[in-house]
Amino acid sequence: MYSLVFNFRDGDFIIRSDCPYDDKLMCSSKSVDFRVHRCVLSAASPVFDGMFSLPQPATEGDTVIPIIPFPETSAVLETILRFIYPVADPDIGTLDDLTPVLEAARKYDFEAVVDALRKRLVASEFLEASPLRVYGIATRYELYEEAEIASKATLNTSLAEQQPHEDLKHVTAYDYHRLIVLREQRAQAAIELLTPPLDMKCMQCNGRWEKARDPPRWWADYRERAKEELRSRPTSAVIFTLPFLQRSAQTGCTGCAASILNSAWFFEQLKRNIDDLPATV
Repeated sequence: MYSLVFNFRDGDFIIRSDCPYDDKLMCSSKSVDFRVHRCVLSAASPVFDGMFSLPQPATEGDTVIPIIPFPETSAVLETILRFIYPVADPDIGTLDDLTPVLEAARKYDFEAVVDALRKRLVASEFLEASPLRVYGIATRYELYEEAEIASKATLNTSLAEQQPHEDLKHVTAYDYHRLIVLREQRAQAAIELLTPPLDMKCMQCNGRWEKARDPPRWWADYRERAKEELRSRPTSAVIFTLPFLQRSAQTGCTGCAASILNSAWFFEQLKRNIDDLPATV
């Protein structure tokens, strides 16, 4: 079966998909033929350029078009061809779609395709849904910039909540250890910042002289819950939200809600300090 998109009449060779043995044309029923141009593939890949520079076997007739079998699926090959031909870019909607294309693009040295996939790998929807998996893919293929971006995204979630996936089998102990150390050190540094200023008071809690030097009653609850949250997700994303603060206000006196509102300057400063902590491996 020929590809509906890449079947050029002037194509001078054929890429055949789903052929597990490179030295045979015994392929599966899923095989698809892509009739394409040597010049395009040579310009996009040093591997293909080197392959085409080798002496070619003589053919019985000028009309015979060479067929090159590839083990990759038709979906993977078509995605790569869409990147290197002047057609609409492929829609890569999942990491399951991206990973095999990245594997093949690296294998055959399609640099422009790899660059495009690197940008797609750290798309916001992937980082929000599966930051640990993105980190695993990035470290597996030695994409260091993307690994740093993904490591920062993992801070927003509990690692225990991440779904296991085959891609995580390729994460080395070294790379996983770096991620754990980042989270633990950042959490500890953030927790150490949870120190109330001396002038943070509640008019009611601290109204009596013997309570004047104590922090407001709401602070103890806030600090303990913030510590727990930071150990799980060492970022400022949750601990400064209104619902989080309201819970602490409810544990204090009737004046604690006003005390929290009057401490907005302190929370702004605390948030900046936490956000400034190291956030990447």
